[in-house]
Amino acid sequence: MAVTDSNVLKLSPDASAPAYRSAPHNIEAEQGLLGAILVNNDAFYRVSDFLEPKHFFEPIHQTIFETAASLIRMGKIATPVTLKTFLPADVDIGGMTVGQYLARLAAEATTIINAQDYGRTIYDLSLRRDLINIGEDMVNVAYDAPVDFTPRTQIEDAERRLYELAESGRYDGGFQKFSRALTIAIDMAAKAFQRDGKLSGISTGLRDLDTKMGGLQHSDLIILAGRPGMGKTSLATNIAYNVARAYVPDLQADGTMKALNGGVVGFFSCEMSGEQLATRIVAERSGIPSSHIRRGNITEADFDKLRECSIELQSLPFYVDETGGISISQVMARARRLKRQKGLDLLVIDYIQLLSGSGKRGNDNRVQEVTEITTSLKALAKELNVPIIALSQLSRQVENRDDKRPQLSDLRESGSIEQDADVVIFVYREEYYLAGKQPRPGTEEHQKWQLEMERAVGKAEVIIAKQRHGPTGTVPVQFEASVTRFGDLAPEDMVPDHGDGY
Repeated sequence: MAVTDSNVLKLSPDASAPAYRSAPHNIEAEQGLLGAILVNNDAFYRVSDFLEPKHFFEPIHQTIFETAASLIRMGKIATPVTLKTFLPADVDIGGMTVGQYLARLAAEATTIINAQDYGRTIYDLSLRRDLINIGEDMVNVAYDAPVDFTPRTQIEDAERRLYELAESGRYDGGFQKFSRALTIAIDMAAKAFQRDGKLSGISTGLRDLDTKMGGLQHSDLIILAGRPGMGKTSLATNIAYNVARAYVPDLQADGTMKALNGGVVGFFSCEMSGEQLATRIVAERSGIPSSHIRRGNITEADFDKLRECSIELQSLPFYVDETGGISISQVMARARRLKRQKGLDLLVIDYIQLLSGSGKRGNDNRVQEVTEITTSLKALAKELNVPIIALSQLSRQVENRDDKRPQLSDLRESGSIEQDADVVIFVYREEYYLAGKQPRPGTEEHQKWQLEMERAVGKAEVIIAKQRHGPTGTVPVQFEASVTRFGDLAPEDMVPDHGDGY
C-alpha cells in the first residue's frame, strides 16, 4: 500500500514486479465510495440498486461493501467502529489493521453527492473486466476446443454470455418520476396524430383490425392463435408484409433511423422454410396461387407479375430466420442482434410450440417450458420496445363443440400464454368447417348448406379475445384461400359482430 501526495490511500502492485497490463480498475473510486458510505449511510442507497460486492476490484473492498450493506439493510448503522467487529482482525492491509484502514477510508471520504458517479465508475470498470474474461475464454476455447464443440456453438455461447452481460450491465432501472412517463404518453399521442391512419401503434394493413386495436402497440406480446387450416400463419405473414411495405424511415438527431410509418420486420419461421414463406408472400402480392407457382403452372404474363413482385420485395426491410428447433434464448439473442444491426419494429414468431426452453431446468414439463417461453417473450417485447406477434396452436377441444369459435381456454398450455399476453387474437373461418360437412346433393339439407356456404365463402373472423388497453370483439375480414390473403371487407359485405364476449 502506498500513500500519494494527496494523502489518498492507494493499493497498488509491487513496483518490482514485471510490467503487465492490469485489469481495468479505479482503487480511488472504490475507496471514495466506501468512505462516503461509512460517513453517511444514505450514500449506500444511491448505489444499492445496481452495485454489488462483486463489482469491486479489491477483495477487501468487496468484503467491506458486503458487510456494510448487510448492516444497513438490517436497519443498523455502518461505521468504522461497528464494521470492524465483523471483519477479520488479523488481515494486514499495507501495514494497517482493518480498523485503521476503515478509519482512513472515512477520513478520506468523498461527499454523498458524488457517490452515484463513483458507483457507476466502479460498475463500468467491472463490466470491462467481465468483457476481458469473456474475450480470454473465447480465445482459449477456440485454441483448445473439444471435437464436439463446433465454432457455431461457441459463437452462440459467446453471444449468450455477452447478452447476459448487457442485460445486467444497466443502472438506469428503478422508479422514474411520473412526469417522465406522462411526457412519453403525450409524445405517443402526438406521433399517432401525425401517423397515417391516426394510430398510436404500427398499422397492420387491415383497416377494421387497426380501428379495434389502435395498431400494434410497442412492447405488447400479441398471441395469434387458431386451429390448423384457419390461416393464422397467413394472417401473420400478411401483417408482417404490410408493416415492411409501409416502412418510412426518419433520421433522428443522434444519427439513428426510426420508423415514421411501418417498420423493420423480423420473422422467425420455425415451421416453414424461407422459400415457402417467400412463395406465400409472392402469391399474396401477385394474386397467383402458390400451388401454381410451385408447379410452374403459370403463363408468361404471370411470370412478368412474379418478376415485378420480386423486385418490390427485395427492397423490403423484412428479415427471415428459418432455423428449426430454436430455443427461446437463441430467439432473444438473435432479435437483439437484428435490433442492433438493422433495426427492429415488429417481431413475428411462428410458432410458440416449436420453440424450446433454455434447458436450464431439464426436468421441467412442457407447461413450465411454455411458461418460460411466454414470460421471456413478454420481457423481450418490453426490452426492445417492439410488438411481438407469437403464433400458437389451439387444443382439439374446439372440434368437440357445436360452435367452433375459439375461446381463451382453448389455448394449449393456456395458463401462461393467456396471462403473459397483452392481446390474444383468434382466426376463425366458418367456410373451413362447412366444407367438411357437405350433405348429399339434391337434399333439403344440401340446399341449406349451399346458402350457408355462399354466406361464408371468402370470409373470416379475427376474434380479439383479450386486449389490455382496448375492447374485445370480432373483426370480419376477407380471405382468399388460393393466395392466402387477408383483406378488408367492403362495408356492404360486413357480417354481424359477435359482441364483446370473446
